Amino acid sequence: MVVKRELSDLLLRHRLLQRKQDINHKTESKSVVIQLIMVDQLAFTQENRERIQAVENSFGPSGKSLFRPGRVLIGEGRLMKLCRRRPQPKVFYLFNDILVYGSIILHGHWHKNQQIIALEDIQLEDLEDGVSMENQWLIRTPRKSFYVSAASAEEKHAWMKHIEDCKFKQLQHAGCQPGCTFATTWIPDRASAICMRCSKTFRVNKRRHHCRRCGFVVCNACSKNRAVICHISTKPVRVCRLCHLSLQDHGLLTQDEVRSRGNSDGRNCSDEYELVMPEYEATIDNEADERVDDHAPHKWVESQINSWSPYNYLKPHHQSPNLTGLSSHLT
Repeated sequence: MVVKRELSDLLLRHRLLQRKQDINHKTESKSVVIQLIMVDQLAFTQENRERIQAVENSFGPSGKSLFRPGRVLIGEGRLMKLCRRRPQPKVFYLFNDILVYGSIILHGHWHKNQQIIALEDIQLEDLEDGVSMENQWLIRTPRKSFYVSAASAEEKHAWMKHIEDCKFKQLQHAGCQPGCTFATTWIPDRASAICMRCSKTFRVNKRRHHCRRCGFVVCNACSKNRAVICHISTKPVRVCRLCHLSLQDHGLLTQDEVRSRGNSDGRNCSDEYELVMPEYEATIDNEADERVDDHAPHKWVESQINSWSPYNYLKPHHQSPNLTGLSSHLT
C-alpha cells in the first residue's frame, strides 16, 4: 500500500510539472507570435509610407501631401480619361479613402495637375463600350464628372470593385451617407460642330465653351453669364443663357449674378476659373492641359504608345499585415 501511494504521488507531481511546463511554453509561444505580429505591422507601415511618399514625389512640389495616419495605397495604374477634345492617358492612385489622378509627363516618371477626390463623394456608373473608348465607366463627383476607360474588361471591373469596396468601408468608418449632388458631365467638343443654344457654327474666331450647369457645348455669346453653383465652386462660373434664366426663375441668383455680363471677350471671370477649392481637389485645369497637348510636337497616335500600364492591385495583405498562420497560435 505504501509503495502504491508513493507511486501515485510521483505520478501526480509529474503531471503537475508537465502542465506547468506546457503553460510556460504556451506563454513563450504567445510572446513570440505577438512580437512577430508587431514586426509585420511595423514593416507594413514603413512599406506603405514609402509607397505614398513615392506617389507624392511623382507630382513634384506642386502636389499636395498625401500621407495621413491610417491611409493606405490600395492600387495604381493608368486609365484613359475622356477630356474635352479627346481621350488622354492619366495616372490613377486608389487609396482606402481617396482617389488621386493626374497628367503624365516625362515618359511616365513624373506627373502634374494632381486631383484628389474623397471616396464618399464618388458615384460610379457602368457603361457599354463607346465609339471612342472601350471598357468605359463614368465617375461622378460634386465638382466634376468624367468618363474613363481601362485596357481590358477585367481591369475595368477590378477598378470599379475596389473603388466601391473602399468607399463602402470608408462610409462605415466615418458613419456618414454618400454624396448625392454631382456635377453634370461635359459633352465633348467633337460631339457638336454648332452651338447647342444658338446653332451657329464654331469657327477659329468662335470658340467652344461649356456651361458648367448643363454641360452643353456653347459659344461665348450664349455663355456670358456667371453664377455660383455651390457644389462646383464658391465663385461664379460660366453658365449658358438658358441655365442662367432657369436659376433666376428659381431665385437662385444674387443681384450681382442677375446683372452679370461679360465684356466683349466674355471675360468678366477668368477663362481658367481660379476657384476656391475644397480640401480634396485642386484647380480644374483640363483646358490648360489640353492646350499644351495641342502644341506638342508628337502626334496623337504616337502618344498612345505605352499609354497603358497594367492595373497594379496591391492585394489585401498590403491593407493589413498578413497574419495567416500566426493568429491561430494565440488561441
